[in-house]
Amino acid sequence: MRLALIALTLALWPLTTGAQQNDDLGTFLQDLGDGVRLEQRPNLNASTSVSAPNVAPADGAILRALDKTLGRPTDIELSNGQAVVFGRIAIRMFECRYPIDNPSSDAFAHVQVLDLEGTELFDGWMVASSPALVALEHPRYDVWVLRCNTS
Repeated sequence: MRLALIALTLALWPLTTGAQQNDDLGTFLQDLGDGVRLEQRPNLNASTSVSAPNVAPADGAILRALDKTLGRPTDIELSNGQAVVFGRIAIRMFECRYPIDNPSSDAFAHVQVLDLEGTELFDGWMVASSPALVALEHPRYDVWVLRCNTS
């Protein structure tokens, strides 16, 4: 079995080195000859016009924290810069932003979670519409953003 793998590797070696020596993949494929059809590659260096959604800062956010051992969720309203202790963790809200066109959707907040000894457990942006996208990973607690506080 090993001998077959070594033979296969040695047989394919010239193909891989040829591809590595050639600066342009398109030229390499054209050099292969008949039966190879190339499509125009997109220009990756060209600037693309992607418009960022218009967002507005909020005064704070409403988070939901879950103590998994008790099975008890708690809604926590925090202003920007405010911190609260929930069980054995401290949750600090830095900033919440929301789309101007639809304040009730896709809010995202910069949240920091520490244990009571000061060890950082999470520091990042949480997205309300996709709580599992960027989540606190803790054996006892879950914390996620519900929405920005726009009132």
